[in-house]
Amino acid sequence: MESLSWTVAAPAVSAAFAASVVEVVEAFTIVLAVATLRGWRPAVAGTAAALAILALLVLTLGPLLDRVPLHALQLVIGVLLLLFGMGWLRKAVLRSAGVLALHDEDAAFAAETAALSREAGRNPASLDWIAGLGAFKAVLLEGLEVVFIVIAVGAGRGLLAYAALGALAACIAVLAIGAVLHRPLSKVPENTLKFGVGIMLASFGVFWTGEGLGIEWPGGDLALFVFAALFLVTGAGMAGLLRRPAGETAR
Repeated sequence: MESLSWTVAAPAVSAAFAASVVEVVEAFTIVLAVATLRGWRPAVAGTAAALAILALLVLTLGPLLDRVPLHALQLVIGVLLLLFGMGWLRKAVLRSAGVLALHDEDAAFAAETAALSREAGRNPASLDWIAGLGAFKAVLLEGLEVVFIVIAVGAGRGLLAYAALGALAACIAVLAIGAVLHRPLSKVPENTLKFGVGIMLASFGVFWTGEGLGIEWPGGDLALFVFAALFLVTGAGMAGLLRRPAGETAR
């Protein structure tokens, strides 16, 4: 394995950690709603089933990546990272500007609890199964994004283990804090994290796409910091231009 530069390893770990925090917080909110209304048994069962599928997916994709030519892998992943990162950055800019409402974990918790309560009134006999399915879907959908980000920032440079460690650290941190507080983690600065992650993913996307096309970036890995600075300035500038006066935030 080639020697790794901290200029690539550190952003990869940071991107995986920050992105995983956002996704795990959102999944934890749903799982906690299920556990609060129906107990931890369906919540844990649904979560365990989703994690098993995610683990199987990682074990399947891992060996396949080694068979893909490096430049083709970098090009495909670079384009996907750029699209994914720009999507996160776009939403973060619109939320910072007040065009979109900020994501509210307390509201998400209340909405999920209300939905389960309504289902209990209609079909109480199957509520445990429905609650477990809700936890399963939340963990699987958010987990798929984590898996994609880990593979995307880690593939092609021998960083998969580092990115996976960043994601694992995020999972442990969120679950530990959530277990102590036993309530939605609404104080997590989710939009700020999404803004930063969008910048990092988009920067990696430009970097990998260029390398996949055979471009030799001036300064090598240090070009990542130039791309990040450009996305940061552009994102902050767009948020300022689009910012709405207080009280006019969109629903």
